Amino acid sequence: MKHPLLELRSITVTLPEREHPVLDHVDLAVEEGELLLVSGPTGSGKSTLLGVVAGVVPRFSGGTLGGDLLLDGTSIVRMPPRERAAAIGYVGQDPAAGFVTDTVEEELAYGMEQLGLPPATMRRRVEETLDLLGIADLRDRDLRTLSGGQQQRVAIGSVLTMHPRLLVLDEPTSALDPTAAEDVLATLTRLVHDLGVSVLLAEHRLERVIPFADRIALLTGDGSVRVGAPASVLAGSPVVPPLVELGRAVGWDPLPLTVRDARRMARSLGLDDDPPVGPGPAAAGVETVAARKVTVLRGARAALHEVGLTLAEGTVTALMGRNGAGKSTLLWTLQGTQKRNGGTVTVAGADPAKASPDQRRAYVGLLPQTAADLLYLETVEEECRAGGPRTREILDQLVPGIPGDRHPRDLSEGQRLAVALSLVLAADPPALLLDEPTRGLDYAAKHALATLLRRFAAQGRTVLVATHDVEFTAQVADGVVVLADGEVVSAGPTRRVVAESPSFAPQVTKVLGAPWLRVDEVVSALATREGSIR
Repeated sequence: MKHPLLELRSITVTLPEREHPVLDHVDLAVEEGELLLVSGPTGSGKSTLLGVVAGVVPRFSGGTLGGDLLLDGTSIVRMPPRERAAAIGYVGQDPAAGFVTDTVEEELAYGMEQLGLPPATMRRRVEETLDLLGIADLRDRDLRTLSGGQQQRVAIGSVLTMHPRLLVLDEPTSALDPTAAEDVLATLTRLVHDLGVSVLLAEHRLERVIPFADRIALLTGDGSVRVGAPASVLAGSPVVPPLVELGRAVGWDPLPLTVRDARRMARSLGLDDDPPVGPGPAAAGVETVAARKVTVLRGARAALHEVGLTLAEGTVTALMGRNGAGKSTLLWTLQGTQKRNGGTVTVAGADPAKASPDQRRAYVGLLPQTAADLLYLETVEEECRAGGPRTREILDQLVPGIPGDRHPRDLSEGQRLAVALSLVLAADPPALLLDEPTRGLDYAAKHALATLLRRFAAQGRTVLVATHDVEFTAQVADGVVVLADGEVVSAGPTRRVVAESPSFAPQVTKVLGAPWLRVDEVVSALATREGSIR
């Protein structure tokens, strides 16, 4: 009898600080040549499940593991991670934490060196992977100089070169721009279809992955898992992308899983002549943040070239662009830590580069891409006390129920981000700069974050969000600024800018066309029309 490639039998994981098991007698099989998507709310155990397969849970996380894990019918539950690496390639949520060399090419070759592959084979596979992931131009780059998205692609490449039978990927597109994410997912699909590689993939941005998934394993948050075809699982899931949310709202059956399917079904809605409803862009107030002809050099390369940007109080602006376009560099320049080679910056009337760290914190708050850098105390409760009385209140709005006695390092990526974000928001600075604040957050947490940021702006504050999350941009942003190669190439109201590029268009815009952005607009328009008919 042919066995599944990988089989989890009654897997139970209990952590010391958790009253109930994170995973409770989970049974799951991964077939050969299958892409299995792991979904579920923030903190439901997705990373824990992937860590069990890779061998890092409970070896490096603590706690206890019960049940069995089989590869080709043979138990590997007690096999250490290094002995699984030839068959199971694992990339965690923080790709940079797994780097062991200095340059991209060295990192791609390292795993093969440990397997003792011939030099000619190693050279060929490195070249194949550089081309496959579109990172050939990064070959000689120092890993520390790469953007978060570039690091993520290199991390995926470093396990691909070993030709594993199973790829285990935790949030592989979370730091990638929409085009790069599609390229990576298309590459994974080719590996599945053409080479029979299996992929076990956890992801919060389901709108990106669902068209490629064969099945979904939905973790419910109580330790159990529901497995099935995408349409059947999503029909009853609390975690759904906008396309499925739209299908549910208007009663489509079957639920559409691709934009193409939804576009065909949308003809029956008759919304072509209906304008979107809801508030328009916020009225611009006094200028809070201004950057004029800002230039930042990295060696001989201009990370930013004469960038101009003005942000008014009471507005939320999304900063978008490809990986490596200069988004994070611009945020740190506006905050004052990144040295400028030219141009001027003012925040609340002062140049942050000339201020002390304490002075900067008084008028500009920055959430870095590695949000855990802000967390240094022993428990969540201590972090909340240090952040002030509003910190716990904000955290509970974003991700409810995180125990106060948990150590921040024991939280999921999304939970750690929520704690760090709560610290920044609770400081109540006039200007708020957020670098990829939705990584690791489920749809409910992103909606809560959007509500908080809108409330923050309504109080007269200014918000700039660097993000690849087009659906979050559609929810929260008044305007969008697009960077490319360190220069501003597009700026204006959200409805206009996202409609200009298919890469940055949310799913509702792709289905119904501009100026539609969100599901709630469609629901309101249909309700208004129904009311007028009656």
